[in-house]
Amino acid sequence: MKFDIITLFPDMFSGPFSESIIKRAIEKKIIKIKLHNLRDWSIDSYGSVDDKPFGGGVGMLIKPEPVYKALDDIFNFQFSIFNNNEDKRPKRDITKTRVIMMSARGKRFDQEKAEELAKLDNIVLLAGHYEGFDQRIGDFMIDEEISIGDYVLTGGELPAMVIIDSVARLLPGVLGKDISSETESFSKINVGGTDIRAIEYPQYTRPNDFMGLKVPEVLLSGDPKKINEWQMEQVKKSLEQRSSQ
Repeated sequence: MKFDIITLFPDMFSGPFSESIIKRAIEKKIIKIKLHNLRDWSIDSYGSVDDKPFGGGVGMLIKPEPVYKALDDIFNFQFSIFNNNEDKRPKRDITKTRVIMMSARGKRFDQEKAEELAKLDNIVLLAGHYEGFDQRIGDFMIDEEISIGDYVLTGGELPAMVIIDSVARLLPGVLGKDISSETESFSKINVGGTDIRAIEYPQYTRPNDFMGLKVPEVLLSGDPKKINEWQMEQVKKSLEQRSSQ
C-alpha cells in the first residue's frame, strides 16, 4: 500500500515513521510513504499557500489553487472541475485510491474505517494548517473528510500519522503475527451469537504473584474452555462500563 501525504510540514513525519513497526513495514516494502510539501505548488515566489477568508474571520485558509495543482501534478487525476460534467469530483476508482482531508468536521475515525481503508491500494492524506481549507477543496477535490476526535490540534499532521499507523498495522505481514490484529481491542468478536467490536480482555504475564497482586486462578488452570469463558465475561464487563460512561 502507498500513502501520499500532502503537508506544509513534512519534517514532522520523520520521527514517527523511522521507528518501530512502521519503519519495518517500510523496509519490507509492505507500505510506501511519500511526503509532498504543499509549498512546492505555491502561488508565488514567497511560497504562499494561504489567504484571508472572505467575510472576515480570524486566521488564514489554505487556498484551492496549490491543492488542485498538487493533486493534478502528482497523481494526474484529470479533474473534471472545469468540464461541463454534473459529477465534478475527480475521475478515479475510489475502491483503489482515496483522497482524505483531515478535518474537524469529518467523520469520526474508528476501527471499522481503518479496516475499510486497509483494502485500498493508495491513500492520499491532505494535512491542513491555519484555520483550515477553502471549502471548494472539500467540495470538489477529495473523497472524504476524517476527524480523529472532538478536539482541536495545531494541524492535520498528527491525525494523518494516526490513520497511517492504524491502517498499516492491519496489512498482512506488518505485525509479527497477523492473528494479533484480529484479537485486540475494537476487533470483531462473537459474543452470544452476535458480532460486536469489543474491548480486549485483561492479560497477565509472569510473575503470577507480584507483591501480593495475583493473576486470576482461572488463567493458571490450563482449561481452555474456562479461560475462554472468563475472557468473554471480561469483555462483557468492559462493554458495560463503556456504555455507562
